[in-house]
Amino acid sequence: MTNFVTRTLSGAVFVAVLFSSIWFSPYVFAAVFAIISALAVREFHKITNNYNETNVNVPTAMFAAVVLFMCRFLRVGGFTDLPLMGIYVLLVMLVAVAQLFLKQANPLQNWAFFILGQVFIALPFSMLNHILYVSGWQPPVLLALFVTIWMNDSWAYVFGVSFGKHKMFERVSPKKSWEGFAGGVVMSLLTGVLCWYVIPMLIGLEWPLWKWLLFAEIIVIFGTLGDLMESLLKRTVGIKDSGNLIPGHGGLLDRFDSMLLAAPAIYVFLLWFS
Repeated sequence: MTNFVTRTLSGAVFVAVLFSSIWFSPYVFAAVFAIISALAVREFHKITNNYNETNVNVPTAMFAAVVLFMCRFLRVGGFTDLPLMGIYVLLVMLVAVAQLFLKQANPLQNWAFFILGQVFIALPFSMLNHILYVSGWQPPVLLALFVTIWMNDSWAYVFGVSFGKHKMFERVSPKKSWEGFAGGVVMSLLTGVLCWYVIPMLIGLEWPLWKWLLFAEIIVIFGTLGDLMESLLKRTVGIKDSGNLIPGHGGLLDRFDSMLLAAPAIYVFLLWFS
C-alpha cells in the first residue's frame, strides 16, 4: 500500500509538471524540458559508463544536450534566425577531438556512446520543440503525444495482464505480449478520436479524423519500439531501472522511453502531413 501511494503521488506530480510546463508558457517548457533532457542523458551515460571501460564525460554530454535543445527551441520558436546549430556541431567536434589528449582506455567506445546518447536521447527531446511549434505555439498537439503514449502504456498493460499469451520480445521484455500491444493499438484510436473532437475547440487546429488516427497509431508503434529499445539497453547491462529519480517509477528514461522514437516519428509525420 505504501509503494502504491508513493507511486501514485509521484506519478501525479510528474504529470502535473509536464502538463503545466507545456501548457502555460514556452519559456517554462524550455526550462523544464532542457533540464529533463540533460538528466535523461545523465542517466544514459551513468548506465553505459559501467559497460566495458566506457568513460564518457557526463557533465559535457549533459551540456551538449541542453545546447541542442535550446538551439532548436530558439530557432523553431522564432526567437532568432541565427544558425545556432553550428554551436552544437562545434561542441560535438571538440568532444571528439578531446579523446586525443585524454589517453583513456577505450576512446573509440567513448566516441560511440557519446554520439549514441546525443542521437538516442538528446535529439528526440529537441524534436519536441518542432511538435510544440507545429503551426505556431500549439501545446495541445504536444500534450496529445504524451496522452497517447500514456493511454497506450496503460491499456497495453491491462490487456497484457488479462489476455497476454503470445510474447513480443521475451528476451528483451518478458511481460510484453502481442495481445497487450493490440489492446494499446485499439484503445489509442479513442485518443485520436478525442483529439479530433476536442483540439479544434481549444486552438482551432482542424485536422481530419484520419490524420488524428494516424497520429495516434504512429505513436503506438514507435512508442512501443522505443520502450523495447530502452529495455534492451537495461537488460544488456543488467539493471532493472534506469535510475531512481521518480519514486516508484524509476528514472526519467523509464518514463520517457516511448517518446524516444515516437517524437522523431511524429516530427516526420508533421513534415509530410502538416
